[in-house]
Amino acid sequence: MTSIFDVAAYILKKQGSMTAMKLQKLCYYSQAWSLVWDEKPLFKNKIEAWANGPVCPRLYAEHRGKFRVSRRGLSLGDPAALNHDQAETVDAVLEYYGKHSSQWLSDLTHREKPWKDARADLAPGERGNAVITHAAMAEYYESL
Repeated sequence: MTSIFDVAAYILKKQGSMTAMKLQKLCYYSQAWSLVWDEKPLFKNKIEAWANGPVCPRLYAEHRGKFRVSRRGLSLGDPAALNHDQAETVDAVLEYYGKHSSQWLSDLTHREKPWKDARADLAPGERGNAVITHAAMAEYYESL
């Protein structure tokens, strides 16, 4: 199975440098739509419901302290690790979500059930690390 770093490297190769927040959201949507379209996770790494939206802690640890991330700035990950179906899924995500700003993507996740449910007991802006489950993502995005 590919890792979050492979998916991030693929996204950066296709889209170029972007904010760390945008990269996180594009990885999240890639995982969510893989669960719906391919009926399996794109990567095994967990995604948590942080105050600014869904975040993969492993990817965050790699880009921590950086506002922008580039392929060169990501030491882990191989974009070639994605198979044809995985690349097709990420490409479709990038076609729809890739043109939007990191803030727009963050705002969108804040309106969606998987993130909201994972943060149910937290005040806005409060730190939290509840996992957004694959089941929650698949159920919500399949209903769209």
